[in-house]
Formats: sequence, C-alpha cells, structure tokens
Amino acid sequence: MASILSLCILFIMCIYQSLSFAAVAPFLDGLLENGNFEEGPKVSNLKKRQIIGKYSLPKWEIHGIVEYVSSGPQPGGFYFAIPRGAQAARLGNEASISQYVKVKPGAMYSLTFAVTRTCAQDEKLRGSVPGFSTELPIQTLFSSDGGDTYAWAVKATSDVFKVTFHNPGIQEDPTCGPLLDAIAIKEILPLRYTKGNLVKNGDFETGPHVFKNFSTGVLLLPKRTDIYSSLPGWIVESLKPVKYVDSKHFSVPQGLAAIELVGGIETAIAQIIRTVPNKFYFLSFAFGDARNGCHGSMTIEAFAARKTIKVSFTSTGIGGSKTAILKFQALSNRTRITFYSPNYHTKLHDYGHICGPVLDDVIVFPLK
Repeated sequence: MASILSLCILFIMCIYQSLSFAAVAPFLDGLLENGNFEEGPKVSNLKKRQIIGKYSLPKWEIHGIVEYVSSGPQPGGFYFAIPRGAQAARLGNEASISQYVKVKPGAMYSLTFAVTRTCAQDEKLRGSVPGFSTELPIQTLFSSDGGDTYAWAVKATSDVFKVTFHNPGIQEDPTCGPLLDAIAIKEILPLRYTKGNLVKNGDFETGPHVFKNFSTGVLLLPKRTDIYSSLPGWIVESLKPVKYVDSKHFSVPQGLAAIELVGGIETAIAQIIRTVPNKFYFLSFAFGDARNGCHGSMTIEAFAARKTIKVSFTSTGIGGSKTAILKFQALSNRTRITFYSPNYHTKLHDYGHICGPVLDDVIVFPLK
C-alpha cells in the first residue's frame, strides 16, 4: 500500500512539474506570428488595399486604415520596396496593429522591426507594450532600398504583453503612413563579464534579432528614445542610432556581430566600467569597414578618463580591420569609455545609403 501511495505521489509531482514547465514562455528569437505579413486577409475582407475587419489580418488586431500592400509599383506613381518578402502592412492616419505575445515576467526583450516612410517627410511610428512606449521619427533614411530596420528594447511586466505599432500622424491622404514589412522579437539574456575584460558585451555578440533573409543592419535607438538597450551593456548616447551588423551579411573584425557608426558626429556609443582610482588600464578595440561599399577616409575616436585616441584608415568598401590600444589612468571608481566617428560617409555607388566605420572587440584590462 505504501509503495502504491509513493507511486501516486510521484506521478502527481511529475504532472505538476510538466504543467509548470509548459506554462513558462519559451526563449524567443524570431518573427512574431505572421510577423512578415505573408499570410494575408481573405479577398472578401479587402476593399482595394484596405483591410476591412478588426481581425481580418491573420494573427493581428487592427484599428483604423490599415492597407495590405505588395512590393512594386503602386497606383498614384508610388513604388513600395519590401525587401524581406512580398507583402507588408501600411498604417494610415492614427492606425495601429497589435498582437499578444507570451513572455517571461521581468525578462528583457528586443523588438526588431522593418519600417519605411512612404509619402510624408514627417512620418512617425510609435511602438508600445504595457508600461513602455517610444516614438520613432523616420525622416532620415539610412538605406535607399527600403531596408531600414530598427530595434527597441522593453521589459516584460507580466506573462503576456500586447505589442502595438501605431501611426500617430494625420496626413491629407488618410492612407499615407509608414510601411511595416517584418516584426520579430528576441529575449535578451543577462550579461556576464568575460574573464580578463572589464567591458560587458565588448564583442557585441549579445544583441537584437537579425533577419536572416535580408539585412542592411539593425539600427539601435538612442538612450533618450530607448530606456532599455537592445545592445545590453552599452549606451547609445547620440542623436542618431548606431547600426548592429552581423557576420552573415557584413564583414566584422571578429565573431558574429559588430557596431557600425553610421551617423558621423551624431552617433556615439559608450559604457561605464568599474575601475580603481589612479590605476592604469589599456583600452583595446578593433575597427574596419563592413564590406558594404562604404568608402573614403574613415576615423574612430575613443575616449577613456582624460585620454583620447584617434585612428584613421582608408576604406575601399571590401572589408578588413585593424586594432588600436589606448593607455589611460582611472580618475575614479567608474570610468566612461566612448566611441564615435567624426565624419559622414555614404556608399560608393549609392549616395543615399548612410554608412560608417565598424567597431568590435572592445577590451579593457589593468596594467599590472
């Protein structure tokens, strides 16, 4: 009888544990459901391009004038570039799309989304989840082929949150608004120090989701726009974003990813590290070009305590990297290290595509 009772208790515990594990949200790193909008509404729910019905776009909830558009020439002389697929959602005046996502309370997530303005210079896009929102001005086009991709970091406050993208603008043409053609999510795991390096995530391996089928890099929003960073450990201190580039689509000095300083003097990235006052340290970093056609004389300036170093190289847009080292003396128990590029650059054969030098493998270690 005792053995039967023990087996029953064990069986109940196994069921409880399996249910507990099933209730935990999985590690997310990929498109939201129908995140590339390739699954479209029924023809009966379309009035020309406008979607009719709150739940007519599969997996999404829509409000206002939302159009389901295809890549290529459009009525009225427009051309919509949709490089990540064949279909996209266009948000008209005050329109929005939403989706519920199962997450882990207290965990950090990065939302990667492809967005392009279509007909108005002052178009904006507002992203929100419960407790967090950001408004993204998309006047500046960093790529001329509709390939601009942004990342935005949020913190989950419950086990499900509602992801919403909203066009807050009102144009004369009520259908005019930003084009969304891919939305993905990635859980950002807590960082750990690498032995021998005082810099967290100095190799930039921990970052946002990168689309696999097409990438012009992922633009990381400045701190004033993004409270949490999609690049953990780092602060985007500038007015313009920096770009996260991956080794599948670009040349990076080492590993899987690096940072491209695309905004000239309007782009800077920094990290505050722990140091011992009056102790000497070495700051080492790799720099080069991303093999993306960016050309010309490029420069990166690095700052640590009261020391600075300026390194320059001539890029022909075909890749390659070098390493620089700066020796500095800490002034306090916290030292800010900062990197920026003082020059503006464009691609050799595409002057509408903004680019810049690549930064990677940032290391700070004490002088023994």
